[in-house]
Amino acid sequence: MSPVTYELKENIGIITVNNPPVNALSQAVRQGLAECLEQGINDDGAEALIVTGGGRTFMAGADISEFGKPAKSPDLNSVINAYEDSSKPTIAALHGTPLGGGLEVSMGCQYRVADSKTMLGLPEVKLGLLPGAGGTQRLPRLVGPELALEMITSGNPIPAKKALEEGLVEEVHETNSLEELIEKTMVFAQTIISKNTHPKTRERSEKVSNVSSDIFDNAIKKITPKLRGREGPLRCIEAVRGAVDLNFDAGLKNERELFQICHDSDESEALIHSFFSERMANKIPGLDKDTPLRPINKAVVIGCGTMGGGIAMSFVNAGIPVSVIETSQEFLDKGMNIIKKNYAATVSKGRLSQTNMDKRMGLLNATLDWDVIKDADIIIEAVFEEMNIKKEIFSKIDSLAKEGAILASNTSTLDIDEIANATNRPTEVVGTHFFSPANVMRLLEIVRGSQTSLDILATLMKLAKKIKKVGIIAGNCDGFVGNRMFHQYVMQAHLLVEEGATPEQVDAAAEKWGWAMGPFAVNDLAGNDVGWLIRKRHKEENYYEGKKYASTVADRLCELGRFGQKVGKGFYKYDPQTRRRESDPEVLKIIEDVRREKGINPREISEDEILSRLHGALINEGTRILEEGHAFRASDIDVCYINGYGFPSHRGGPMWQADKIGIDKINKEIESHRNADNLSWPESNLLNKLESSNEKLGAFVPDTSNPKKRTS
Repeated sequence: MSPVTYELKENIGIITVNNPPVNALSQAVRQGLAECLEQGINDDGAEALIVTGGGRTFMAGADISEFGKPAKSPDLNSVINAYEDSSKPTIAALHGTPLGGGLEVSMGCQYRVADSKTMLGLPEVKLGLLPGAGGTQRLPRLVGPELALEMITSGNPIPAKKALEEGLVEEVHETNSLEELIEKTMVFAQTIISKNTHPKTRERSEKVSNVSSDIFDNAIKKITPKLRGREGPLRCIEAVRGAVDLNFDAGLKNERELFQICHDSDESEALIHSFFSERMANKIPGLDKDTPLRPINKAVVIGCGTMGGGIAMSFVNAGIPVSVIETSQEFLDKGMNIIKKNYAATVSKGRLSQTNMDKRMGLLNATLDWDVIKDADIIIEAVFEEMNIKKEIFSKIDSLAKEGAILASNTSTLDIDEIANATNRPTEVVGTHFFSPANVMRLLEIVRGSQTSLDILATLMKLAKKIKKVGIIAGNCDGFVGNRMFHQYVMQAHLLVEEGATPEQVDAAAEKWGWAMGPFAVNDLAGNDVGWLIRKRHKEENYYEGKKYASTVADRLCELGRFGQKVGKGFYKYDPQTRRRESDPEVLKIIEDVRREKGINPREISEDEILSRLHGALINEGTRILEEGHAFRASDIDVCYINGYGFPSHRGGPMWQADKIGIDKINKEIESHRNADNLSWPESNLLNKLESSNEKLGAFVPDTSNPKKRTS
């Protein structure tokens, strides 16, 4: 049975795509669209044709299951051209999210009518691609090249109201159902029938005539600082320029050539890997697909500091009521004021209405009364990173929480099992490592203790999506996945500085390669005191026995109160207004002192060595995590680093990079570093094994049923 149907309603032919969940443009859908168009043209009773999507959206782009497979006829361009050339008026009835190929289909129709809640966009650039079915040629003809450039290079959609103002759609209606939208579109169709006009988007020229080349030069200038090594957005600009400089057919040919360049690039391969990896992260080994999930209707957050406040905001942003508990009215008031200021700043920037701010604040209950825990479905502890405090709190939570409630600790390194053992319900205890600021950062590391129930993991993965986070599941080792690897990464950064580099040099190399921030800038942003606290704990646990200690400079800075951006100075000094970082002679003097004390003669260090050691440290520790069963798959580690640590998405993630470069080459580089310094490069048996068998990390299936027991 075809996923596309045709019916005659009065004098209008209705073509409906039913390919749930998002009406992706599979080969069967493309074939069905072509056949139903022909049926409508041959139907003497039809004077106009409406094309729409059943379910929750119009058409939301390509079928991801066809990615990487040979294209099958009919291709999308031929289908779109057929709708544009129709002898009977074709009208797209838009709702939901007409994206990518879906929006391209609608632009091939002669007219467009949209529901008021519709979001329209061409997000292909987010996969390292550009619209390949005429999107770069038709959109500028409808909305002008400036808006087309903005939409195509960012990949961000625009609301229906904006689309109406700019000429992308002819009418917008507030409707409550697809049936009502069709009725409104049929009324519009009758007016079109009476006019007997069939405008073709490709023949429109008024918005692409007499356009200054400055538009494109300015677009390149504006976007270049944000690229961090990406080329896809520049190809998008080049394609849109073709809509102005070339006729339609030549512009379409140019678009196709540029699309192929993007398609064949490492950038696109990496971004597509990232896209699929996020979806793969939701799959939990051993979980029955029919396992019921726990309801999350009420939440409690213990602690209203930076992390607690951000976590609470994440919940209320998703419409989940939250009670925030503090130890004193002073701390409670301070935390709530910060939340209000954060929302007010968003309102002032026009990204949130005052009504929505008030609604979200109305979902927050600030209290000193611990009894609110009794009704909560999830309780998240977000207090100081100190084990005894956390154990005391969890014992109290255990005495108050209802049966079936999820008990979660927001910790970046601490032992979830030890925390769980402070309760009488260790199966209900889990780690929820939010990243700071919690209301902004996308990553949520969900940490499974040795007894954590699988249904809790599944519930939290679904919750992560609801609160607009990307969840990954990590094992209960020191630092879990992200911080455990980051510790090795930062250690190499510190060693590079001891050996002769400067913090500026290390950060510049990382940022030039594509990282959002270099390691020292990240430390300053997160707070150097955070790492200092962890190092103190590690010293108490004899963590550094038999290992090289690389953080002497960082310790000296912390002893001087140089905790980073929050105090205006860390590895750098910061302008109090702009927060722009600058080199600080005081830091360079401390570095020189440490080198002298350790008897280190500084040397010249190349950019290549910096990148090799930083990335090698990540890859080496990542493979050890996989080997120990603390991650379900290599791609989960990639998701973690792209969404939590600023690893460039167009580089695919550290594990993907290892496979791309070649395990043999990576292992030889790491072995070379280990020969120079065996104390800071722990052996990875897995890397050796994969090199010997010529296998890839992406194909390795770790044994996660019995992960290596956590040790200090």
